[in-house]
Amino acid sequence: MSLAVTGKIKLIGEKQTFDSGFQKVEFVLTTKDKYPQDVKFEVVKDNVDNFIKYNKVGNDVNVSFNLRGAEYKGKYYNNLVAWRISKPEAQATDIGVPAKEIETEDLPF
Repeated sequence: MSLAVTGKIKLIGEKQTFDSGFQKVEFVLTTKDKYPQDVKFEVVKDNVDNFIKYNKVGNDVNVSFNLRGAEYKGKYYNNLVAWRISKPEAQATDIGVPAKEIETEDLPF
């Protein structure tokens, strides 16, 4: 399931690396809704370094993410895994890495 939300980065956590080599970083986004919400997302694997390099607290961003759920010992957990982060006015790019300029043609309509 792929979803999207726009907001301002409120907090970026420390990069976490596990014994298996798996990496993740969590961040909190304050939404731009009528009633703003603070929502925690995570960035995983190869996207972690690009996220840290190109994003800062206070940035306005669009976040595309997948909803993940799992059961462990009778308890249920949800994760929001960001897979694309971009500036609201910019063309969407993976995890905030600047896009190359794309030439557009005039369309007949």
